[in-house]
Amino acid sequence: METQELYQLYLQHPIITTDTRNCPEGSIFFALKGASFNGNTFAKVALENGCAYAVVDEEEFAPKDDNRIILAKDALKALQDLAVYHRSQLAIPVLQITGTNGKTTTKELVSAVLSRKYNTLYTEGNLNNHIGVPRTLLRIRPDHEIAVIETGANHPGEIAFLCRMVQADYGLITNVGRAHLEGFSSFEGVKATKGELYADLSARGKSAFINGFDTDLMEMGSQAGLQIFDTLIPYIEGRVSEVNPFLQVQWREEDDAPWYTIQTKLIGAYNIANVRAAISVGLHFNVPVADINAALEAYQPTNSRSELRQTEKNSLIVDAYNANPTSMSAALDNFDFVEAPHKMVILGEMRELGADSQQEHQKIVDRLLKSKIEKIWLVGNEFVKLTPADSRITLYPTVEEAKTAIGQQEIKGYTILIKGSNGTKLFQLPEVL
Repeated sequence: METQELYQLYLQHPIITTDTRNCPEGSIFFALKGASFNGNTFAKVALENGCAYAVVDEEEFAPKDDNRIILAKDALKALQDLAVYHRSQLAIPVLQITGTNGKTTTKELVSAVLSRKYNTLYTEGNLNNHIGVPRTLLRIRPDHEIAVIETGANHPGEIAFLCRMVQADYGLITNVGRAHLEGFSSFEGVKATKGELYADLSARGKSAFINGFDTDLMEMGSQAGLQIFDTLIPYIEGRVSEVNPFLQVQWREEDDAPWYTIQTKLIGAYNIANVRAAISVGLHFNVPVADINAALEAYQPTNSRSELRQTEKNSLIVDAYNANPTSMSAALDNFDFVEAPHKMVILGEMRELGADSQQEHQKIVDRLLKSKIEKIWLVGNEFVKLTPADSRITLYPTVEEAKTAIGQQEIKGYTILIKGSNGTKLFQLPEVL
């Protein structure tokens, strides 16, 4: 079946699923494959669970007597091609966001601001890869007025690939930092891959929101030949007025203009750039200032991203969704400014750093040794290998061992920063602290 034919079916059944546990009535199931599963084997189950059609790519699962099962050469490519075709039918502005750190938070803040004025479609959670992006694009309906699409990458070429699907009218890179070095080989590799967004925008004569205080981003924009700087973030002057523990921001549009104050529910002064990005996008799309401020004050972070959780025993700053050298340093810098009588950190190892892993973990340990933090727990073999000698430091190879230790000792009255790569599973700790 050609993409245009499949698109006609999609218009009648505009809900896409890749999971037989979630088959809304009348949806279309795409049989994707992974290292340990083959979606083709679940095609009939998808139909039984409510799907109207199933797209498979293995002939044995496409009986000729069932026209509800559509045979494609490659089910994933069929999904991506369908999304590209759908995108070509859309006239609404689309903003594409990427970056090493803060892209999900920025996407959430930008979407909260835009939603005050427009019917906004935005990426759910972190569905920002070669599967999540087409699924997000296919959620755009005729009544949507603007879309915000998050894109992520851990290998060269991935952003360029996603750009070809998104065809953004505007782009925003939050920052470039030392992450996924195993896939990118070097920091320059990170910059080159994130910069693929600028190259795509430049080639199509589109605009970028660029943080002019970030020399890396400005250099990348210049190298990409971006000439359209009418939507720069720096025309907003923003400053941190308080962070204990929540970030309070003051901002104004230009010199001598009145200052506005926003009391956010975000933890970390490093979120100032994310807030400024959301303000910039809101102003560009003529969202009233009062609505911009209200949206940013109302936004509540979730999913273990800079959350403050108060338990019966402790105050927790939970930032356990992801970690890399850049974000880990920023989190520790911010923790220095948090006022608390007793402070503790539980840090998980940082994944995908390749040959730089030992050096980057040692830098974090060295920084901790200079701090005044009372208790320091380090989780994961990358930290254990370093065997730092300090009475404040305790090493745990796994989160399970850390959980056992929590059960065996009294940890009470502390303000605790919990941060690590998602794979270390530190998100399990708040329930026992």
